[in-house]
Amino acid sequence: QVQLVESGGGLVQAGGSLRLSCAASGSILNSDSMGWYRQAPGKERELVATITNGDSANYADSVKGRFTISRDDAKSTVYLQMRDLKPEDTAVYYCKLRRLWGQEYWGKGTLVTVSS
Repeated sequence: QVQLVESGGGLVQAGGSLRLSCAASGSILNSDSMGWYRQAPGKERELVATITNGDSANYADSVKGRFTISRDDAKSTVYLQMRDLKPEDTAVYYCKLRRLWGQEYWGKGTLVTVSS
């Protein structure tokens, strides 16, 4: 069993930066895919970014060039560096770990609020 705990959310002005962290209680395997998702009020949860064991990253078009996902398997942690934040980035951000065989784990989320 893996537990994921997100941190680093908060209130920031538009144009500001935040770095989110997601710490796993168990080990992150080399083969795991890690991802960040977000859910804004009244909207469905959406993909923000994913990173594979080969450090291949994918981003939603809305965050390309502003957000960077990275992972440190030795620390069982995945990060999301967010720059040039916009009010539309306001959401609860969730971390997800997906094992190679399909099992998934989710964190409880951290709130990011961007004021205009």
